Amino acid sequence: MSLRICILETDVLRPELVEQYQGYGRMFEQLFTQQPIAAEFTVYNVMNGHYPPDDAVFDAYLVTGSKADSFGDDPWIARLKAFLLDRYQRGDKLLGVCFGHQLLALLLGGRTERASQGWGVGTHRYVMAARAPWMSPQVEELTLLISHQDQVTALPENATVIASSDFCPYAAYHIGDQVLCFQGHPEFIHDYSRALLDLRQENLGAEVYRKGIDSLAVAHQGQTVAEWMMRFVAQPKASPNA
Repeated sequence: MSLRICILETDVLRPELVEQYQGYGRMFEQLFTQQPIAAEFTVYNVMNGHYPPDDAVFDAYLVTGSKADSFGDDPWIARLKAFLLDRYQRGDKLLGVCFGHQLLALLLGGRTERASQGWGVGTHRYVMAARAPWMSPQVEELTLLISHQDQVTALPENATVIASSDFCPYAAYHIGDQVLCFQGHPEFIHDYSRALLDLRQENLGAEVYRKGIDSLAVAHQGQTVAEWMMRFVAQPKASPNA
């Protein structure tokens, strides 16, 4: 039986990228088809006010990345926070990537803000800080494509750090068997990261841009993270808000 995943899309792609990549929801669908656990996906663009109907049933809700700040006061962000808090209190499983990673940390008692470290772009390496049965296949270090200038700077009290670096200490975390989040983008591919870097070159500055481009020579483990996510969702829940 397939897992049922609701993808809450929190952005629209830049016009230059839509024809090739469509949207973050589509990018996640393509990513998850490459891992071994059967799953089906329904995408709702919450930035545009689209949400699942009240009677819809999902095994997990995934919050995508966004150009928006997780600590912003946009009305659509306030509505999304209320929706996610309700899902959390009901015991539903929640997954977050980049903006979603930051928003869930903020919502559940942590802190997110513009990072003093500046932009993180390209391919980034993290050391593993924890192990869990659903983290299969195991890796000694985690490599993901990133694009962010905000970070989680304090985790919720009941969160466990999974992956960390000097640049991004809270790069991945989980809360019991209910919440799993990553700052990096498992759904990105190198060509998409390169296109983003090119479009943001002026804002990034020459040094950050060049280092980001050079780092794309390194492979990333997005498919590994996708499998972890589906194994996390597939495991039985111990108890609500565990």
